[in-house]
Amino acid sequence: MSNTRFLTGITPSGTPHLGNYAGSIRPAIAASQTSDVESFYFLADYHALIKCQDPARIQRSTLEIAASWLACGLEPEKVVFYRQSDIPEIPELNWFLTCVTGKGVLNRAHAYKASQDKNAESGRELDDGVTAGLFMYPVLMAADILMFNANKVPVGRDQIQHIEMARDMASSFNHLYGEHFVLPEAAIEESVATLPGLDGRKMSKSYDNTIPLFSTREQLKKLIGSIVTDSRAPGEPKDTEGSALFQLYQAFSSSQETETMRQAFASGIGWGDAKHMLFERIDAELAPKRARYEDLMAHPEKVEAALQLGAQRARALTRPFITTLRAAVGLRSLSSQDSSAKKSKSAKIALPSFKQYRETDGKFYFKFMAADGSLLLQSTAFDQPKLAGQSIAQLQQQGADALAALAAVVQPADGVTQEDIVQALHLLQEAAKA
Repeated sequence: MSNTRFLTGITPSGTPHLGNYAGSIRPAIAASQTSDVESFYFLADYHALIKCQDPARIQRSTLEIAASWLACGLEPEKVVFYRQSDIPEIPELNWFLTCVTGKGVLNRAHAYKASQDKNAESGRELDDGVTAGLFMYPVLMAADILMFNANKVPVGRDQIQHIEMARDMASSFNHLYGEHFVLPEAAIEESVATLPGLDGRKMSKSYDNTIPLFSTREQLKKLIGSIVTDSRAPGEPKDTEGSALFQLYQAFSSSQETETMRQAFASGIGWGDAKHMLFERIDAELAPKRARYEDLMAHPEKVEAALQLGAQRARALTRPFITTLRAAVGLRSLSSQDSSAKKSKSAKIALPSFKQYRETDGKFYFKFMAADGSLLLQSTAFDQPKLAGQSIAQLQQQGADALAALAAVVQPADGVTQEDIVQALHLLQEAAKA
C-alpha cells in the first residue's frame, strides 16, 4: 500500500455535541484531506447494539451522526465512509478471529472487568447483566480494523488495549494461516480538545451538560447564556484559568482572537458581553454547517446515498479479501485441491482471462472474460498491440487501482459491477501467487 490507512469508528449512541466536534469531527476531517493518507470512517452500529436496545434511537442516531460528519465537510468521494452493518464480511471475519482468540485474553478486557468490578461492589454475581456482545466487543473491533488492514487507528489512551488485542489476534491468525494481516498501531490522540460543558465539567451526555452541535441559533444562544460563571461584576478582572466560557471561545477562535478575549477578561468584560462574543463566534463557524445539516436531516435519502457509495467502495476491498481468508482457513470449493497437496497438472481450475485481438478496422482490442466465459470488461481501440498489452498488464498487477486509471479505455459489460471485475482480477492475482 502506498498510502497509510487510518480507520476511525463512530458509535451511533447519541446526538453529537460541541465536544465531539472539537475533539473528534473537526480534526479528523482535516486529517482526511492529507494526500498521503487513506481514510476510513464507519458508523459502528453493530457496536451500538451492545448498549442500546431501542431500534428507533439506533436509526435516529445513525442519521444524526452521519449527517453531522457530512455537514462538517467529510467528502464521501475522498474517503471511505460506510455503515458497519452494510459490510457483511466484517461479522464473518469476526467469527474467524473468535476462533483464534483465547478466552483468557477477553477476560482481561477493560470494559468486561469494569462490569465485573461494578457487580462485585454491588454484591451481585460477577457476570450479572454482562452480554456475550459486551464480552466479545474487542473481537468485533479487531475485525473492523483488520478487515481493511488499517495501519493507524486514532484512539484515546483508554482504547490502547483494544489495539493491542487486535494485534494479538492478527498475529495468531497469521501464524496459523499465513501473513494476511497488517499489525495495526494506535495513533494516540494526545492533544484532543476536551471542552467544558455548561457546568464547567467535561462536556458529556452522562453529565447532561452538553451543547448539541446543531442547536438552532436561538437554542445555541440560550445554552451559552446558561454557562456557569462566577459572581464578578463588570469592570472586575476575570480569570481565564478554569473558565469554561474562555476555553470554549479558545476552541473556536484564532490565536489573535483568543488573545483579544484574554485582554478583555483582564479588563473586566461583563459576563453577558463575553457570552455574546462566544455565541457569535461559535455561530459564525456552525451556521453554514447547520444549514447543510438541516437539509440532510430533511432528506435522509442523501445521507443513505453517501453511505451506500461508501459501502460499495468498502466492499470492493472486503469481498476479495474475505475470499482469500476463506481459502486460507479451508473454506474452499470441494472441486479445488488443498494447497499443501500435490497439484495435478491435468486438474486446472477455470479462471478469468484476458483476450487480446485485432478487428477489421486494423485496431487492437482486449476483453476481460469471467471463468464461465461471460464478458466482464471491454476495451476501446488501441493503435498498437503493445499499448493493449500494457493496459492488460496494469490491470493484472494493480487490480482495482488500475480500473480507475484506465477508466477512459475500458468499459464494464452491461449488468457487470465494478465489484465483479475487482473480484475476478483478485482471483487472477491469487492464482499467480500459487
